[in-house]
Amino acid sequence: METRRLGTSGPAVPVIGLGGSAMSGTYGPARDADGIATIRAAIDAGMTLIDTADFYGIGHNEWLIRQALRPGDREKTVLSVKFGGLRDPDGNWVGVEGRPAHVKSALAYSLQRLGTDHIDIYRPARLDPDVPVEETVGAIAEMVEAGHVRAIGLSEVGAETLRRAHAVHPISDLQIEYSLFSRGIEGGILDTCRELGIGVTAYGVLSHGLLTGTYRPATDGSDPRSHLPRFHGANAETNLALVERLRPSAEARGVTVAQLAIAWVLAQGRRYGDIVALIGARRPERVAEALPAAELHLTEEELAAIEEAVPASAVAGARYAAPQLAQLDSER
Repeated sequence: METRRLGTSGPAVPVIGLGGSAMSGTYGPARDADGIATIRAAIDAGMTLIDTADFYGIGHNEWLIRQALRPGDREKTVLSVKFGGLRDPDGNWVGVEGRPAHVKSALAYSLQRLGTDHIDIYRPARLDPDVPVEETVGAIAEMVEAGHVRAIGLSEVGAETLRRAHAVHPISDLQIEYSLFSRGIEGGILDTCRELGIGVTAYGVLSHGLLTGTYRPATDGSDPRSHLPRFHGANAETNLALVERLRPSAEARGVTVAQLAIAWVLAQGRRYGDIVALIGARRPERVAEALPAAELHLTEEELAAIEEAVPASAVAGARYAAPQLAQLDSER
């Protein structure tokens, strides 16, 4: 698989990586055996960037990755780990923690759960509004110096925060939602990343399933995504109609709508070689379905047709509810 380097200080990684949250209950119950098989299928296919967080399943996802890694797998795998998201015993989100002491303590627990002596990219999941980003990044930099971390990343932060953090220690990449439906990174944030030599790891490239071309709203209210504005009633209808407008372009290339949507994200970084995509999966077949997107190089004409079919202004609903958006430095 094609690789791209995450910034000037980060590792070279495949253009498509594996996101682990769905294996640990984000979208409903998941079987450990399926998760282990999915991780192994990804590694065998060259999808060796694996993204996780210590709060995915309250440590479960890190444990699952440890179980999945076979002899020799760790050496060829890039582990990207987020920290700082706080949960209570019932799994409820209760805040963000970025104090230096927490950075080092969380890292110690992650190393233990993952069964490794280092993490390739370590990043705060969200900006702690009560702790200067310089202090958080400075603490990770100490762990880089000690050999426990290889590179430092950030997640969902804005341009000013990127500059402040990068002045303390080189930042390898910014993990942020980016898709045909979520394009807030375009302009200030993406320009700043490129100015500073910071890569972009895009998550939510299928807009939590809306852009798969197969999503249909649940009628019994059981969908765990029902709290997201884009999945509400009329918003969902509008957005699914936009997805259908992508189908002719997908069929013309003999690919699925999901593969087209992934390829669109990768195309945004082709000139600079600075954007990679994370694919959430909890079964091996999802890995196989995503792989062709890595080889799908869209022409300028195709990109223009996609842009015409799904202009950013036509998407209905924000990506999160207002209280959640207020917690994102990238939305300020």
